[in-house]
Amino acid sequence: MNRISTKVSLLAVLLVALNTTFAQLSVTAQAGGLKFLGDVGKKGNANFFSDARLGYGLGVEYRIGKILGIGIDGMYGKLAGTDNDLSSHRNFQSTIMGGGLNLYAFFDKLKDEEKDVAPYIHAGFGYLMFDPYGDLRDKNTTLYQYWKDGSIRNLEESAANEPLSTVIKRDYKYETQLKDSLVNYSRNTFYIPLGLGAKFKMGFRTSLRIGVVYNICMSDYIDNYKNGGNDSWAAANVGLNVHFGKRPKDAYSNVDFSAVDNSDTDGDGVKDLLDKCLGTPKGVKVDGKGCPDDKDEDGVYDYMDKELTSKKGALVDGDGVTIDQEALARRQLAWDSLSTERSEGFNAAPSMSYLQDIEAKTKEHKVKSGKASSIPADLAEADYDKDGIISAAEITKTIDGFFEGMNSFNVDKINKLIDFFFEQ
Repeated sequence: MNRISTKVSLLAVLLVALNTTFAQLSVTAQAGGLKFLGDVGKKGNANFFSDARLGYGLGVEYRIGKILGIGIDGMYGKLAGTDNDLSSHRNFQSTIMGGGLNLYAFFDKLKDEEKDVAPYIHAGFGYLMFDPYGDLRDKNTTLYQYWKDGSIRNLEESAANEPLSTVIKRDYKYETQLKDSLVNYSRNTFYIPLGLGAKFKMGFRTSLRIGVVYNICMSDYIDNYKNGGNDSWAAANVGLNVHFGKRPKDAYSNVDFSAVDNSDTDGDGVKDLLDKCLGTPKGVKVDGKGCPDDKDEDGVYDYMDKELTSKKGALVDGDGVTIDQEALARRQLAWDSLSTERSEGFNAAPSMSYLQDIEAKTKEHKVKSGKASSIPADLAEADYDKDGIISAAEITKTIDGFFEGMNSFNVDKINKLIDFFFEQ
């Protein structure tokens, strides 16, 4: 027995010293009902749970990895049983105390997110001390005599004792230590717990546990009665589990929210969360909303405006230069022609090759003329290669970024970008 105790102690020290990346320490305190499943208590009980008793437990667990855990637990409680028929009037109650090791399998972290409700199972090996006592006498130390009529009297059943006997009642005080007259059995044994339960996440590093355990004893003397087959008992428990180890990582554990809140991708001095004009070129002066100056309010920012003193309300082109009615008419004709070409092209061949053909014409025009239309500031973000031309691939990338929430574009800006692609 000393060798076994030494091994258990060494294993306990090993568990306390364990410090792996995934290890989580927790403590569980629980209480519940214990129901003895042995020889005494099978006969004549009016209620299956009439012999149930309270039990208490305290355990320490180490969670290793996503599923496995190892635990050391202790328990204290009582087991009881009562027979009450013509063939048997045995009864007992035993205080039990023990503890052991358990291997757990938890199913709350099979995916990245920890489940609020999840099952678990466990099995182990434990050591139990017991000491059965019986309620054999009343408060006056009178030995109970069970008669065939179902009464309990102070004298043995006989015709002569019938007028002399007195009916007495059990006081349910288990005053007499029970012993086997033939065998001086050991009042300690090993047992194997097999359990399952559910874990309910409560927050603040706590969870509620509800479970049942079937305990198989290596002794048939828990009830002081050996009748083939070892005794066992069932337990139903409710417990509170508190975590003390490393806080488990969540899906956002590696996100620097401070950096996100303070990010300024275009470097204009205005945080992205407040910037109304993302993608402003470096060195351009901006206002408190992150937008460049537009002193003549013609819709073209000053750093792009080739006519900084346009009259208020005047029509201007993409360079901020006032356009007259003839120029406007020519522009309208060009737009109508372009719209027809776009419609026919998309209806006839709505493919990437068509867009690439338009892109090639734009680059050819840039080579011949030495310039291309300036990209509006609010669309400049889509010019990923900074070559001054919006390409078909950049339109695709911008649309993908829109769906993934990776840029500042919305549906209107995407339509504007496509319009500019055909105009440039």
